[in-house]
Amino acid sequence: MSRALIIVDVQNDFCEGGSLAVPGGAAVAGAISEYLDAHHREFDHVVATQDWHIDPGSHFSDNPDFKDSWPPHCVAGTRGAELHPDLDTEYIQAYFRKGQFAAAYSGFEGLLAPEDAVPTGERQPGALDADRPAGEDAIGLDDWLQSHDVEDVVVVGLATDYCVKATSLDAVQAGYGVTVVKSLTAGIAEDLEEAVAEMELGGVDVT
Repeated sequence: MSRALIIVDVQNDFCEGGSLAVPGGAAVAGAISEYLDAHHREFDHVVATQDWHIDPGSHFSDNPDFKDSWPPHCVAGTRGAELHPDLDTEYIQAYFRKGQFAAAYSGFEGLLAPEDAVPTGERQPGALDADRPAGEDAIGLDDWLQSHDVEDVVVVGLATDYCVKATSLDAVQAGYGVTVVKSLTAGIAEDLEEAVAEMELGGVDVT
């Protein structure tokens, strides 16, 4: 019976100055760090997800519709894929990388990065997929949480109306009690009421 904090995609490309910046992204990175300093003892585990794109097909576009296709972002091994420097990684135990070869919005599509991998993305392009586990050896976020007896999760990060929403709704479907701390997220849309309503309708407690 344990509780986990899931930090979703707080990466340079999703913060100001990045290729797909979310307004307020950098502030969220700092706010999550402050929250962890004050509340880390309330969590048994802290994990983070990262977009980690290698060749995600139509997810990348030179003429994106900003719904199903997007400008290139969080390319594995680049600075844009690194966690934002204002996010304190001291308490993060595991990293789950998603979207290597297809669009992936939910952290539950991510695979556990090896312990000896550099979590911030400072890698050489020649070894982009060297740490990607395959087949039955792959450990997903749900597998990891279950193996650590997690029953309740708190979700924070970027962006509220995409990867935070997808991760939280998948967490409900997987059987977890789910809370999203809205003040520790930032969204692409100016009006997030629709995203919040969808999460609440799906069983997420948005505080």
